[in-house]
Amino acid sequence: MRKSHPAWRLMYADNSPMIATFLDRAFREENDRTLSESELSMRLEDFLFTLRETEGDEAYPRAARAYLDEWAHVEKGWLRKFYPPASDEAHYDLTPATETTLRWLDGLFERRFVGTESRLNAVVQLLREIAGGVEENRELRLTELKRRRAEITEEIARISSGETEWQLDDRSLRERFFEFSRTARELLSDFRAVENNFRELDRNVREQIATWSGEKSEMLERIFGEHDAISESEQGQSFRAFWDFLMDPASQEELTDLLDRVFRIASISAEAEDTRLRRIHFDWMSAGEQTQRTVARLSRQLRSYLDDRAYYENRRITEILSNIEKAAIAIRHEPPDDLEMELSDVRPEITLPMARPLFDPPRSSELTIEPVLEETVEIDASALFDRIIVDRRRLLQNIQDALHDRSQVTLAAVLAAHPLEEGLAELIDYFAIAAGSTHASIHEDQTAVLTWRDRTGVVRQATVPEVVFVAKEQS
Repeated sequence: MRKSHPAWRLMYADNSPMIATFLDRAFREENDRTLSESELSMRLEDFLFTLRETEGDEAYPRAARAYLDEWAHVEKGWLRKFYPPASDEAHYDLTPATETTLRWLDGLFERRFVGTESRLNAVVQLLREIAGGVEENRELRLTELKRRRAEITEEIARISSGETEWQLDDRSLRERFFEFSRTARELLSDFRAVENNFRELDRNVREQIATWSGEKSEMLERIFGEHDAISESEQGQSFRAFWDFLMDPASQEELTDLLDRVFRIASISAEAEDTRLRRIHFDWMSAGEQTQRTVARLSRQLRSYLDDRAYYENRRITEILSNIEKAAIAIRHEPPDDLEMELSDVRPEITLPMARPLFDPPRSSELTIEPVLEETVEIDASALFDRIIVDRRRLLQNIQDALHDRSQVTLAAVLAAHPLEEGLAELIDYFAIAAGSTHASIHEDQTAVLTWRDRTGVVRQATVPEVVFVAKEQS
């Protein structure tokens, strides 16, 4: 493993301090998931220039791009070099092995103190969740819940009485904050491992496609089974649950509020050297979005790869059929003598007895309702004649009357002079006139409140877009 694993190779490399320091500054300090070759080489040139000022001009004689190519080579494996879609410039990203090495180096720096209390509490809490999550004895589960309820009730009583013993001292606060800081940074590092696992799966699937010699249906079934396996795997389910929680607006608001409250604590704000922790959840979202885009891109590329293979297979079939047609045309005037087969039709007629439908006897319906005698029927025909008919010519005349001494007038002004007689139907007709006329305009961004009385005397009100009618000579 010392010779084959990239993390080991980075540890015993000749320039390992320089390499580790630069990669940590370039990618991890600002949480840059990927960097273009021009940007990364420029940063490396500046970094090497600073080193040469202290170690001499002969130190690190190679160009920055040469170092990047070496670090991305398969023999090193410290950087991943790739070309994003719609880009002809190479980009770089840290490999999971490099991330692991840099995280291990972070742990070598002496900590101010090793917090055992918070880690022990976390371990005990995890054990409780594991044991409670598989508990089948209902009584034991109820006993545990009652114990927790009693603890909460007791704490509420102490706080209500004015006690403050529940508050954490400065040591406990700092200890828990350092544990949060370590876990938050490790979570950022885990995203690269998740992306790498997705890429490894995609690479394995492509190898299966390239070397597959069996039925195509079996190959597709296995491929889609692999993709379902990764999405339903423990890692896939965990990442999906993490992403759903992080994208929930309520969760984002809660995280922002908690971080703001924590960093307002004096003992923590004085110890918080990394100000990015205050907005660490946005870094999580950025890293998670990068992982989501990677998975989506791999799925699109795999679909394109399958489509390309299907295209080449279909083209081969077309070539074979074309060769058959050419051979038939070449011998059409001199058919072979041993051709004995004759076809009476272009295709056989196949009749399957089982394809015939079963006999369905006709059904007769019996009327169980007595007919209504003609003399007892009372039909109210008023609904047939109670129709609202709007005279559009009257509405046009109302508009012209309102425009008699004005260049333009609103619908509200027209109705003030000529109230609605037919209610909502008449109002709709006014809008129909405005919509079909070049001498009227409907302003959706402005509204007007119109009021009228219906036939029963009830006051009706409608909020509608403002309509403006313009005199023809002014349009």
